[in-house]
Amino acid sequence: MEAKKEVLRDEIARLKREKNALIMAHYYTRAEIQEIADFIGDSLALARKAAETDADIIVMCGVHFMGETAKILCPDKKVLVPDLAAGCSLADSCDPAEFEAFVREHPGYTVISYVNTSAAVKALTDIVVTSGNARKIVESLPADEKIIFGPDRNLGGYINTVTGRDMLLWPGACHVHDRFSLEKIQQMRSEHPGAKVLVHPECRRPLQLIADKVGSTAALLDFARNDDASEYIVVTESGILFEMRRACPEKTFLAAPAEESECQCNECDYMKLNTLGKVARALRDEQPEITVDTEIAARAIRPIERMLELSK
Repeated sequence: MEAKKEVLRDEIARLKREKNALIMAHYYTRAEIQEIADFIGDSLALARKAAETDADIIVMCGVHFMGETAKILCPDKKVLVPDLAAGCSLADSCDPAEFEAFVREHPGYTVISYVNTSAAVKALTDIVVTSGNARKIVESLPADEKIIFGPDRNLGGYINTVTGRDMLLWPGACHVHDRFSLEKIQQMRSEHPGAKVLVHPECRRPLQLIADKVGSTAALLDFARNDDASEYIVVTESGILFEMRRACPEKTFLAAPAEESECQCNECDYMKLNTLGKVARALRDEQPEITVDTEIAARAIRPIERMLELSK
């Protein structure tokens, strides 16, 4: 198995050089993908990197909306995803037609959409945000501004709490972050009394309340790098543990359990669809390629660029 992986890694490196390709990966992908990626990051970092790269081909190892965002930012580049089936439960929880009707029912509201949405939803949006910059962007708006926030109700509720806002929330959620078990995490904490709890804001409010740190994947990683604890319970998709362990080999990182003990519910099956074999095939065939409707892209680019500008 390892010999086969080495052959694939060599082929990917060769094709990447020949085709001037950049391999980008989210923290939630498999370790084998993060090992061969040219750039690893959260959604905000991936968007920034896509906007500035001079590569001819971008291979986006993540989920479908990330490929769409890269294509919108780089319409002249070929954007490939290893598997078109790599979707997102949170993005799927916000149907564009239903969201458009919701927005029309609330005239005069500024529409803020989480980056975990389809291009069609972004096209209905005034500003796109990520978990890493949502608070900053919301606080940049007038205190009395009426805001719709979608689709993640947990992230939106967290931002309401820390900013004192009363944003109108779309009732979506991530199937991974919404299923972490408070009871099991508290039990784990009693078994590891020195461990700090790191929680992603896509998790439910009770989990946020027991956290030592609430933040995006990048923020949680940065916290672990600079904190003096030796052990952490990580309440987000377990793929981030690879980079945490690589960055802090002297520390212990424990994956938080989900409510359903019979399944690996702290993993995103969509992210795990990215494999070395699929990356190699995507580079060889230059498929599957992401395309975005021209009209939708023209409307979606504005809120994405506003996100990048307000994040500086």
